[in-house]
Amino acid sequence: MPRNVQVFVIDDDQAVRRSLCWLIESADHATKAFPSADEFLAELPDTDGVGCIVTDVRMPGMSGIELLGELASRGSNLPVVVITGHGDVPLAVEAMRLGALDFVEKPFEEKALLEVIESALKESEKRNLNVSANAVVRKRFEALSLREREVLEKILSGTPNRRVAQALGITEKTVEAHRAHIMEKIGAGSFAELVTKAVQTGFQRNGN
Repeated sequence: MPRNVQVFVIDDDQAVRRSLCWLIESADHATKAFPSADEFLAELPDTDGVGCIVTDVRMPGMSGIELLGELASRGSNLPVVVITGHGDVPLAVEAMRLGALDFVEKPFEEKALLEVIESALKESEKRNLNVSANAVVRKRFEALSLREREVLEKILSGTPNRRVAQALGITEKTVEAHRAHIMEKIGAGSFAELVTKAVQTGFQRNGN
């Protein structure tokens, strides 16, 4: 794992923040602490880096649950670990439903928390690799010719080759040739893979 990782700690209790930062830094990870979710969001870091968020679920102002919703709306790629109080099972379930990677219940064991954080950092690295791979494929979609994009958009909408040909005023054989060239340009070994790549990179949403 790269050393330029950072763990963002969000908790309104100063003593807890200091304790968490000390524990995480003992595992050789840089930390940055915030007393509230609002202050964290005010300087939401570049999600291209490897990192994760460790946040209390119950805080004055924006709660950990509300933070998860806001992070999702902003397209944040940072995995989130939620710290819950004893008996906060419904909140933990809601946090997982909203995208939290894991939760740790107070009082937590230091080793258990560090293991969860390590898993979150590995997940962050994995997500970043996927984002980078999608960026490469996205450029391939952008490099398609206008006619290839027209053919692909209609194929992805479920239109048969014959009707695609009629709509675009070309032959069915030409549609098949375009389809083969598109798959070659995108690097898709099957039509199913082409559809998957189109969805993952946003081509299908942007094109239709």
